[in-house]
Parts: sequence; structure tokens; C-alpha cells
Amino acid sequence: MTERLPCKMEGCSATILPSTATKTGGICMPCYQEQERKKQQAYIEKHRKMVNLYENLTGHVEILKVMHAPKKYDPLIQYVSYPLSMEQIYISLSDQEADSMMKYALELLAVNNESEAEDILLSLVCYRDDNVSDALPELIQRGLFYHPILFKDSPQDIRDQLLERIAWDDDNRNHLLLVLGWIGDSAVIDQFQQWRKQPPEWAEQLFVTPETYALDGGWELTPEGERRNLINHVCYPIRQVNEQNNEVNIGYRARFLETSSAACPWCKRKLTKLMDIAVSHPALQYLNLSMENLQVVTCEACGCFSTIYMELDNRGMSVWSQFNQKPDYLPDLEDVNSSTEPPPCLNLAHVPQSPYYAAVWTMSQLDSQIGGHPSWVQDAEYPVCPCCERRMQYIGQIDYADFDEYGEGIFYMFICPKDKITATVYQQS
Repeated sequence: MTERLPCKMEGCSATILPSTATKTGGICMPCYQEQERKKQQAYIEKHRKMVNLYENLTGHVEILKVMHAPKKYDPLIQYVSYPLSMEQIYISLSDQEADSMMKYALELLAVNNESEAEDILLSLVCYRDDNVSDALPELIQRGLFYHPILFKDSPQDIRDQLLERIAWDDDNRNHLLLVLGWIGDSAVIDQFQQWRKQPPEWAEQLFVTPETYALDGGWELTPEGERRNLINHVCYPIRQVNEQNNEVNIGYRARFLETSSAACPWCKRKLTKLMDIAVSHPALQYLNLSMENLQVVTCEACGCFSTIYMELDNRGMSVWSQFNQKPDYLPDLEDVNSSTEPPPCLNLAHVPQSPYYAAVWTMSQLDSQIGGHPSWVQDAEYPVCPCCERRMQYIGQIDYADFDEYGEGIFYMFICPKDKITATVYQQS
């Protein structure tokens, strides 16, 4: 048997073959690889260069073009970040600059750079609520329906073309139905009603009925065949108070992520007040609530596994609902992280934002908001009121990733104004 030699690295107890010692200078392969890694890292740190791609650029359009362009990875290059985020720049664009970005997206499509072009179109739609109808014929020609929100302002001819296409485009039918949900005009409403009364043959291939796709666009088809909106287009971001780029709204009482005095009947943890806000706030006035304040309360642990309903009294205070149904599985208390850190200080920004600002979860923006369109991580999920059996209206959402480096998942908040019941739904990737 070949005699093994001890590794020469101080503190290492490994033994190695003589042939390995010849190659590595007498140390084991893990120690050798660690030495090489440190040498490489030292070389990179010594020779790394800072590259500012925005140097001498002053125009918003040129800056955004650089932001959207993919950067070549090179360990010897460290790119300088621009002081403003992409969404901040889009919001500050003039109409002329936004038109220039629209034209640039069309140029990118012409050279088959579809991914970058779609990112620009999504930014124009979400951050600015711009109309990108000029790009829709090209998107249709290329079969690019993956982002249905881009079609929300479709003109009549585009809408009719899409309605016809659903009958034969088996590969894209799912996304085409989502597109119709975002269009949601009278013709789409009538078509959903017809499909409800007489389902087409292709409906058997779906997991839900055709009219269910309206939920992605923030509305539902009522039993009477009418459109009922489930979201409010008045939208205010929820931000940390110390963020200098977001003035807090001091004119309205609004508190977030406070600990309730009540405990969850299932896990015995203290409940969390996701939101406690004056109903006079512009983002809530459409609900016509006959109370001064509105609380939305949930269990941060159990709410990840079940819809949590809370019943409101005349003051807007929440109590655990009799309609809550304990799920088959709940985590053990030992498995649930109980943070001792104080919650972040949050408030509503003073200035409203686009109702579509956070509608696409995969974009880079902060998602916490009151009003607007939800950032669905998975499928659109509007809970049903356990009293009137109608879908509940969306109030807003708290994205834990906005305030915690290691946080994840979004709590969505809903209400039935008629029966004074709130609900929370949780989704994560």
C-alpha cells in the first residue's frame, strides 16, 4: 500500500498521496485549491478597474439605453451604478423622451432584440402608464404575448384580431385570454359572457373557465354579465420613512406592520396589523366605508398557509373571523423565525404612482402599495367573501423584500365593504 503523506498546511489533518504532493507542493488538493482561489482573488482586487458607463451622459434616453443593455461579465471590471434607479428615471421622462424610448424599443424589435425591447415597453407601461399600441402589431407578428399588460390599451382592430386568434392559436391561447383580461372593454365583456353561456370546444383544455382570466386584469364578470372592478386605480406607494426620495404623507393616519394585542387561535403567536389607516385617504375613498379607520390584520405564520379573514366593527377594529378554516398543515413554532428586530418605520408616500407600477412582479421596483394592480407572484387570487360569496376587493400589499434584505413573499389585503370583512392572501416564489 502506498504510504500517504501529511498535508503541510498548518492546521490541516488530511493525508495525501506522494503523486499529489509532487503536484501541489506537499499540500492536499482542497488546501491547494483554496490557495489558488486566494491568489486569483488578490489578482482581481489588485487589477480590477472601475468602469462608469454613464460618464459624460446627461440625457435620460441615453442613460436608459445603457441601463437596459446587458453588461459583459468580467471579474476585472466593476461597473459604477447610476445614482437613480431605472424606474425613477422613467417617471421623470418628458413625453418627448418617452416617445424616443418607444421608438428605440421598435428599433430593437427590428433587429430581433426582443427581450430588451419588451423590458422597455413594460417600463413605459408600468412606471408611466404610457400607451404602447404602436408596438402591438409587431408583438403579434412575433407571437410575443408573454406580458399581457402591454395590450391593455389595445385599439379595436388589435382587439378583434386577438379575439379571432384565440380560436386557432392553441400554443398561445392561455396568454391570449390573459391579454383579453387586460383589455377588458365592452367587446371582451360580451365575448366572456358568450363563452360562459356556450363554452367553446377549446375551453376543455383550460384549467379554469375563460371568464376567470379577467381576474388578471383586475376585474370579474358578474352573474349578470357585467364588469365589476376589483382594484382601485388610485395608488400610493408604501415606503420606509427614511427614504429621502419618497416624501411621507403626514396628512393621513397610516401605520404598518404593528404587533396586535390579540393572538392567533391556531399558533398562539401575536397577530400582525399589516395596515391601520384612515379611510379618508384617497386610495380608500372608493370603498365608501362607514368607519374612521381600517385595520387589516393577519397571522404572519399561519397566513402563509391559509386565507385569514378578520371581521370589522363599526370603528374598523379587527377580530378573528368565525369563517377561518385551519389548514391541514401549519409549521411548528420552532420552525418559524421570530424576529426580535423592531419593524421598519413605514408610511404612505405623498405622491401617487402609476396604478400599474408594481403590476409585473419580476421587474425591479418596490412593490408595497395601497391601491393599484397587485404584483401577483403566482396566479391572480381574489378571495371570496364567506358571507355574500362575492370576490373581495383589493386594498393593497406588503412585500417583505422591500424592507428586509432576507425577506420574501407578499401579503395581499382585501375587503368586502358590504359585510365588513377583510382577508389576506400570501404568495412567494
